[in-house]
Amino acid sequence: MPPKNPSLLLAAWMSVAASLLHIIVIAGGADWYRFFGAGEQLASAAERGSIIPTIMTLGISTVLAVWAAFAFSAAGLLRRLPLTRTALTAITIVLLARGVLGFTPVFLPIPSRAFLIWSSVICLVMGACFALGTWRAWPYLSQRN
Repeated sequence: MPPKNPSLLLAAWMSVAASLLHIIVIAGGADWYRFFGAGEQLASAAERGSIIPTIMTLGISTVLAVWAAFAFSAAGLLRRLPLTRTALTAITIVLLARGVLGFTPVFLPIPSRAFLIWSSVICLVMGACFALGTWRAWPYLSQRN
């Protein structure tokens, strides 16, 4: 049994919340895309009835749900998934890189400065939770089943 890992559980629940929020944005339509900073181009496409915003947002939602599954798995709430250490390491790198890059000129021009700052902070917090949780779970994840 893995040791208690509040960091991974927090990472998992944040991923679940973010995944569900993306689904809610799809249901909310163009105004919700605008409110959450997706940019006018995506919001306008949603208004026109384009399937592209839905596909993109569902893709992000799915990725976040998979990340939650890996965190729950490493925390012992789901069966052990294959390549869990590799997945958690990759998730951590992606989140921390996205969080840091959000504060660099790489993302200029941007549709919404507020969205960029908030999403970067959220990615940094999630990345830190995944990093700490992965570090704590590493000995357990290194054992053979």
